[in-house]
Amino acid sequence: MSFRAAIITVSDTGFAGERIDQSGPLIRDMLIQAGYEVVLYRILPDERAELVEHLSALCDRHQADLILTTGGTGFSPRDYTPEATMDIAERLVPGIPEAMRAYSLQKTNRAMLSRSVAVIRGQTLIINLPGSPRAAKENLECILPALEHGLAIMTGTAKDCAVPPGPV
Repeated sequence: MSFRAAIITVSDTGFAGERIDQSGPLIRDMLIQAGYEVVLYRILPDERAELVEHLSALCDRHQADLILTTGGTGFSPRDYTPEATMDIAERLVPGIPEAMRAYSLQKTNRAMLSRSVAVIRGQTLIINLPGSPRAAKENLECILPALEHGLAIMTGTAKDCAVPPGPV
């Protein structure tokens, strides 16, 4: 089954056209290669309210099964991607960012500085990836093999553990 994915790069300089986004297109290519249908790619400024609005709309209109953000997960005063993601969360998925940090720690001790989160809203999984192209690639390589199974369970399309459509 092909899942629908959206990619949001969070960057003031990228949004202003002062920097070319490298992480978003890299993520898009990796997802397409893995069989995902990329339905949206957008660059947004580091504005918490705007990110909340976009994430909520994508989830509530069920436009994507998976949303990957890139950027805004560090210590900069304008890095609010995890907070915006938590603002709309219905359920937490702590294992995903834990796995990403553990994997990245094998390469650099700076991985412990990542504030990435993963959450579910409705039937959409949202995962924050780092803004650096190298770190985004490494983190996505770590989690990509397990995502299809998790998405199938979440959407009720897993053959071995389908979720009933409603109350019994």
